[in-house]
Amino acid sequence: MSRFVIDARVAPGGHRIAVRDAVVVDDDGEGEVVPAARALPGFVDLHCHGALGFDFGSCSVDEARAAADFHLERGATAVVASVATAPLAEMRAAIVRLRALVAEGVLAGIHLEGPYLSERRRGAHAPSLLRVPERAEIRDLLDAGEGAVRVVTIAPELPGAIDAIPDIVAAGAVAAAGHTDATAEEMRAAVEAGVRLVTHAFNGMRPLHHRDPGPLAVALADERVVLELILDGHHVADEIVELVRRLAPGRLALVSDAMSATGCADGRYEVAGSEVEVAGGIARAVTDGSLAGSTTPLGDAVDRFVSLFAPSIDEVAAVSSRTASRLLRLPDPLTPGASADIVLDLDGGERRVVKNGEFAK
Repeated sequence: MSRFVIDARVAPGGHRIAVRDAVVVDDDGEGEVVPAARALPGFVDLHCHGALGFDFGSCSVDEARAAADFHLERGATAVVASVATAPLAEMRAAIVRLRALVAEGVLAGIHLEGPYLSERRRGAHAPSLLRVPERAEIRDLLDAGEGAVRVVTIAPELPGAIDAIPDIVAAGAVAAAGHTDATAEEMRAAVEAGVRLVTHAFNGMRPLHHRDPGPLAVALADERVVLELILDGHHVADEIVELVRRLAPGRLALVSDAMSATGCADGRYEVAGSEVEVAGGIARAVTDGSLAGSTTPLGDAVDRFVSLFAPSIDEVAAVSSRTASRLLRLPDPLTPGASADIVLDLDGGERRVVKNGEFAK
């Protein structure tokens, strides 16, 4: 179907979207009409480690494609493949493998979650693999991506981190603070250096305290900073989600942080060099019980957000797509000239997904 018109309640604004040759165009009334109850921009997942038993950090190109397709069928038309802490050579090799899928448009980019993380706030990341940031080393990883690395998570308090942040930004990537024990002062310095994202806020970091505000107070108060939240019912309490909604409107980005067990049965898996037990869909490190990613696709997290808060359609579009798109400097979704990446919720609960003007589901 090269040309069609979606007739639905659309975010942002309006009731019709016209699609021609894979892009959104001005509606001139021509084309087959596709009715739906609601149309949202395709979901943008800033933080996703894989699915179907495949980890983006270690799987083949074909396996990575299958994992991306799994998330696409559930609404994520743009997936940033997260590569977790591993030996440096393995991380570099993963970047080289995945960059072809970024060039092809299967993936929206690569996220390096490690190895420059706090040992104290490491979660499931193996302590033996963590490293102190070195600018030449980070530049080499960025160069290996040839522009495909779009997000780099770093703990701002580590020696050399503040100096490395401008290099990350200069390479066209988003500098993110995460797995960090930073004080408020250290986080403030990181934001001034270029940090614009908090990786899975409230998880893997110094907690918010009234006498020790840490990184979260700075991020919540600074309008330049976007905060990721994992809305799977386990990583953060619903009241925390409500707090971020109210304190940082327009700066909340829901993410899956989906690990390789997403779409699979419970059992033993490996994450970031650590053995992980998945039981009842909850992934925890075998050694200390730390949460080790989620098994909830972003589409399910969006549905949970809607169920919990009855938000406006524009807010749903923001937390699932528009905020992340802005951060990644992608075209404003569902506007003329943008890629036709659309999530359609039909009457009766069925969901259909359009990517580049083609129905993926």
